[in-house]
Amino acid sequence: MRMNALLTCRGSIRLYKRMEYPMIEDYADRHHAFEGCFNFRDVGGYVGRDGRRVKWGKYFRAGRQDRMTAADLEQLETMSIGTQIDLRGNEEIADQGRGPLPGQGAVYHNISVIPAGGRDQLSRLVGDTGISGKRYLGYLSFGPESWQRLFDILSEPIDSAVVIHCTAGKDRTGVSTAFFLSVLGVEREVIEADYLLTNRDVSRQAEFIEQTTGFPEGMSRDEMMMHAGVPETAMRDFLDGVEAQWGSVMQYLQAAGITEAQMVAVRERFLD
Repeated sequence: MRMNALLTCRGSIRLYKRMEYPMIEDYADRHHAFEGCFNFRDVGGYVGRDGRRVKWGKYFRAGRQDRMTAADLEQLETMSIGTQIDLRGNEEIADQGRGPLPGQGAVYHNISVIPAGGRDQLSRLVGDTGISGKRYLGYLSFGPESWQRLFDILSEPIDSAVVIHCTAGKDRTGVSTAFFLSVLGVEREVIEADYLLTNRDVSRQAEFIEQTTGFPEGMSRDEMMMHAGVPETAMRDFLDGVEAQWGSVMQYLQAAGITEAQMVAVRERFLD
């Protein structure tokens, strides 16, 4: 097991011995605890390619934003977000709306990682696995268009911040962010640890749901927290599967049509 410490610009990362994951200790710096939006956090500060660090305040990963309060909207306006990448499907958008960012001037893009009918296809492909690395690998069966569009947007030469999100900000957002951080050269163990930060906000989210809409009939608080969180090994299993089939995340992305010029542009935009 590696025992050296990895440093970020606002805090340190130490190894979490049982899973051999680094523990990200600057969670308070990267997490934005909105009253009506959860799992909203910055991926800045991680060490990337050639020792360059991911810029703070330029790439945020998040859950749905349609329940934000007036105070949340005031805070959101200070974050200079110019692009919203929405990974949800049409039914989710019809139910939840786009959220407030387009009204604040952000350019809106919808990339449905799971297309219409895709959930049934995933169930046929991987079975009733729930959240799992195997299910994440199933996303890749829908073809490369989602990732091509994602990197088309991320490689644009603009300076404003990006928010990328789905409904919970953990599964589709987690896979997309793993691809993004891989292109930036962030170490795999840090990518896995960043994914697990989702579990730090589930208690607050469960409390919000209990006090507003209430839990679905027959669902306990513990079950809600499990539903809102992520399994410890899901991202590890997903990345293992990508490496087994394509050799590496980078080789998969190249096979999916992401060009070297796009990757260079993404690094120039998001690395110090």
